[in-house]
Amino acid sequence: MPRLLLVEDDEPLAEALSLALGALGHDVVHAPTGEHALTALGDAEFVLLDVMLPGIDGFEVCRRIRARSRLPIVLLTARGDPIDVVAGLECGADDYVVKPAEPRVLDARIKAIGRRARPAVPEAGLRHVGGLEIDAAAMSVTRDGEELALTATEIRLLVEFAEHPNQVLSRQVLLKRVWDYGYVGDSRIVDAAVARLRAKVEDDPANPVLLRTVRGLGYRLVTR
Repeated sequence: MPRLLLVEDDEPLAEALSLALGALGHDVVHAPTGEHALTALGDAEFVLLDVMLPGIDGFEVCRRIRARSRLPIVLLTARGDPIDVVAGLECGADDYVVKPAEPRVLDARIKAIGRRARPAVPEAGLRHVGGLEIDAAAMSVTRDGEELALTATEIRLLVEFAEHPNQVLSRQVLLKRVWDYGYVGDSRIVDAAVARLRAKVEDDPANPVLLRTVRGLGYRLVTR
């Protein structure tokens, strides 16, 4: 199981989650503030990050972690408002869970993100799309010889598009294939991830050439 950094200022809640996740086999380290979290990343392999923190809030912590690491991040938020959810995902979080967080749900999300971090289709070799070289086995994407700073989720999303060029992929299909969700998930996760991916692979993200929106249906990777 991955070593988890739990960033939560509510001490009773942090203790309860640490015990529950520990019973599920996780090694949990607790940080009560964003400042503490940024100095305690150490050998953490996963971050559970509360949004409402004293001092540096969870959004800013997420941005700072993402600026230097692909470390998987799940936001824990008491606010299910769409604006807050999208803001968190656009900061680079891989997923979010609205409090109160059921430990087994968190465990399932952690495992799903762990599966996404593994090589997607190692037998597929390199793919070349719109000036990008996608190496699914190495979980890397380069452009003009320079590796792009994509998260594991963004790479798997791009691989999924590259495996189905010029096909429309619905949000629910992408949730199932990329996020490994076997239920009707939140399509805002897909929209935010596509927006982040466009910002990294498109010359003009506001007018995408590769990743096109098909209104009312989903997205498609245009290669012709």
